[in-house]
Amino acid sequence: MRIARRLLVEEGPAAVTVRAVAREMGLTAPGLYRYYAGHRELVQALVSDLYDELAAALEAARGRRPAGEPGGRLREVCRELRSWALTHPQEFTLLFAKPVADAGTAPADAAHDSGWRFGGVVLGSMVELWRCGAVRAPADLDPEWIVQLEEVREHLAGEPVPLEVIYVFVACWARLYGAVAMEVFGHLDFALTDPGPLFEHAVRDVLAMLGDPTA
Repeated sequence: MRIARRLLVEEGPAAVTVRAVAREMGLTAPGLYRYYAGHRELVQALVSDLYDELAAALEAARGRRPAGEPGGRLREVCRELRSWALTHPQEFTLLFAKPVADAGTAPADAAHDSGWRFGGVVLGSMVELWRCGAVRAPADLDPEWIVQLEEVREHLAGEPVPLEVIYVFVACWARLYGAVAMEVFGHLDFALTDPGPLFEHAVRDVLAMLGDPTA
């Protein structure tokens, strides 16, 4: 994976091919098939490693604040996500922009569990705030949303989180991811030389949506 990641960082997602990795290892492309069945398996292994690394970084960040401060713990998670993304823009692109089809994390994909380990840190931090009873869920929800959100609830390890609250979680993630992605992909360069304060504002919005009194 070290070689595959170096190719990703230096040349971009399209450079991570069986032939290129084999060449860097001093092998023929068929020789690499002893380790990976093909491009999809190679990319899935790389995606899994990256999600595991990101999840570990977020878990460590969350652990910097005590369990009794759920808002502070989520704030640390948000900041670490931005820091990791800015430090590893090519890795972030592979995971979240899905520039190659083989980088998917659908239930049938090998990287699915690692992807949900990452998702579990973010959602788990939001669940901590929900347990405090401050999340304001929408009064009614379109039935089409209910079907989609059931799958998310299945990954919350038995937590009886109402689907209306999970909707708030998803909306918060969209707000957070949007702020990070726009900065990483340079979409704020036209207006800002330092998007940091804007990101902190987005984090405050997320915490407010989740009912954190410190927001």
